[in-house]
Formats: sequence, C-alpha cells, structure tokens
Amino acid sequence: MTLKNYTFAQIFKMLIVPAFFATLKMLAIAGVLSTLLGFVFGVILVVTEKGGLYENMIVNRILDFIVNMIRSFPFIILMISIIPFTRLIAGTSIGETAALVPLTVACTPFMARIFQNSFKEVDPALIEAAQSFGASKWQIVFKVMLKESVPSIISGLCLAIINLLGCTAMAGAIGAGGLGAVALQYGYQSFNLRIMYSIVVILIILVALIQYFGDWIYKKLK
Repeated sequence: MTLKNYTFAQIFKMLIVPAFFATLKMLAIAGVLSTLLGFVFGVILVVTEKGGLYENMIVNRILDFIVNMIRSFPFIILMISIIPFTRLIAGTSIGETAALVPLTVACTPFMARIFQNSFKEVDPALIEAAQSFGASKWQIVFKVMLKESVPSIISGLCLAIINLLGCTAMAGAIGAGGLGAVALQYGYQSFNLRIMYSIVVILIILVALIQYFGDWIYKKLK
C-alpha cells in the first residue's frame, strides 16, 4: 500500500486509528486473561509454599520453575518459539487473535508474581486471627489475603499492563497488527518518520493514562 497520494490526516484515519483500537483490544483481552490465570497461579504458589494453607513443596517448586522459565524469555523470542502452540489454540500464527496467545503466555507469570508477592505482604496475624474464628482456608484466601492486598495488587497490575502494552507493540513484528505493526511497516520500513513518531506519542500517552488511573485507584483503596 503506497501512501504518497494520501494526506497525513487520511493516513491517520485509515491506518493509525484502526491500529489504535486493535492494540486496545489486544491489551484488554490479554490483560483480563493473564490477570485471571495469574491470580490462579499466584494463589497456588502462596498456599502451597512452606507453611502455607495447603503446603505442597512439589507442586510449589514445579510451578515456581515454570513461572521463572517463561519470565526468562524475551518476548520476541517467546512469540516465535511458541508459534506451533499459537496455531493449535488460535488456528493461525498471524493477526490480532493469534497475538493474544503469546501475549497471555508472556504476561501470566508476571501477574502470578504480582499476586504472590501481594499475598505474602498480608500480616500473618490477620490470617491467624481468621483461623481462630473458624474461617475456612478459601475464606482466608478470598476474604483476608485478597481483600488486604488489593492496593498492592492494583499497583502491580498497573505496571504489568504497561509492560503488556509494550509487548503488543513488539507483536507487530510477526504480523500481529496494532500500532506496532503500523509503526514497523509504514513508519520504520517506509522511512515515514511522521507515522512512526505519531505512534510513539500515542504509546507514551497511553502509558501515562494507565499509570495515572492506576495511581488514582491505588490512592482510593489505600
């Protein structure tokens, strides 16, 4: 697609606006999926650790190893290395839908650590008090640990979503669509600095907005 006969306003409407909403779609869906999976894995890591509510060091060490292993992969390498898995889940390895698989896989371990660390910051005295009142183990998880760690979780999720936004931009390198793909194909490769830097500005604004609302929610809940 040649852009020589189009004004920047037309280019912005044809390419950047759809790419912006595609990025938001990937960010929202992958963010929700990785948060849910991260919560599950974070809870398992906490309750199965030594002295936990369901102490099981074998499960804990296996899951801890998996989380550390996935987190050690640079995202661009992770995307390429799990292409067969992406095809199995999404039916294709190209496009917005396919990008959700590596984005979720990459962000889930990060989310799991956020939940795990937030739960571990809860005062043990509160857990002991809940146990003395006869609360079940799952009541302790959801009504004590989760409730008390919400501000810390919100702060961590804010950082995770910003990191995920950066991953959506990198996903454009393998045809995932979104702002990253437009910046790479129509900006960098076509030597169109106006498009490339326009997308950079949009990403900066998105990061600032995410951080602002994250800080606002944190202060409200603190």
